[in-house]
Amino acid sequence: MKQTFRWFGSNDPVKLSYIKQAGATGIVTALHQTPNGEVWDIETINSVKNTIEKEGLEWSFIESIPIHENIKLRTGDYLQRIENYKQSLINVAKCGVKNVCYNFMPVLDWTRTHLHWKLNNGATALRFDKVDMAVFESFIIKLNDVENRYSKDILEKAHERFSLMTSFEKQRLEDSVLKGLPGTVDDLTIPVFKDMIAQYNNMSHQDVKSNLSYFLNEIIPLAEALGIKMAIHPDDPPIDIMGLPRIIKSESDLDDLVGFINSPSNGITFCTGSLGANPDNDLPKMIRKFKDKIHFLHLRNVKCEADGSFFEDNHLEGSSNMYDIVKAVKDIEKERNIELPMRPDHGHQMLNDLDTVSTYAGYTAIGRLKGLAELRGLELGISKSLGL
Repeated sequence: MKQTFRWFGSNDPVKLSYIKQAGATGIVTALHQTPNGEVWDIETINSVKNTIEKEGLEWSFIESIPIHENIKLRTGDYLQRIENYKQSLINVAKCGVKNVCYNFMPVLDWTRTHLHWKLNNGATALRFDKVDMAVFESFIIKLNDVENRYSKDILEKAHERFSLMTSFEKQRLEDSVLKGLPGTVDDLTIPVFKDMIAQYNNMSHQDVKSNLSYFLNEIIPLAEALGIKMAIHPDDPPIDIMGLPRIIKSESDLDDLVGFINSPSNGITFCTGSLGANPDNDLPKMIRKFKDKIHFLHLRNVKCEADGSFFEDNHLEGSSNMYDIVKAVKDIEKERNIELPMRPDHGHQMLNDLDTVSTYAGYTAIGRLKGLAELRGLELGISKSLGL
């Protein structure tokens, strides 16, 4: 596997030189300063690319060129936003960057209820707590129809938990859901957020899938002509939250995705954490099934709980068998005669990084370094056992 690392640009406390020391050779980044839906200009793309290459690294994957909400809704100026997206693809191709990760999650990207959940060893992890999510929906932003989305048991626990929460705990939960995401706006208020959610009130899963299919049929022919690989990231968590229809959660959803348009450019970012949070997903089987469509790997592990909660575990622990996952990856790499780019995802905050408050949650240096080292050792052992 080609080892890469996520980098959030010149303001990221995890510097490119640190990533190089960690042993990764590829960088995964985006133009975070460009507003969502606007065209990525060549000058800025080349500036980021040159900065990366001066450190002896390469820009392996764009993560991501965000898809404007109007495209997901297929409303308003969505046609112009699609044209902007096409121009961005043309511009990144001119600059020699030809791998693009993206997602089609309504309103928010990945969502957690805890950004610094303390583990038994003193490190902290990202966590999604089903009861806290019910608290957020029921009492923080006060959405309708929560009784149709949560069991009676979860709602009773949410009511009890909210009654005991301090003002600080309520604010922490709000901040975790609304402000914990890299690349999102910092001033997303509850009224604005509720208005954004309300746009999806009358939309079904099939409606959103239809809009994704429309988008892909518009941009994939161009991507193929440009030699660009598009790789969709699964929804995280792989469940509907806040009444929003999430559509890339399972094997059948990926079947739909690859069926929307037949092209080598229409592919998948196989995130073992996102897909692994759905206990019905057989990850090694899915890797082998979609072997020709996987363009990018996010490797991490989650520990699933009975009520649908989960937390980010050590990369080699948790509910997914990382040995079987990497073994499946090595099998398809050998069959396809390629090295798939992978990045260690969502490391723990630990050691000296516990004193660092300016990094994005899940993206501190030491936790991801630990994950990369573990995955590197696992891959080496598997490769040696296979005679590779």
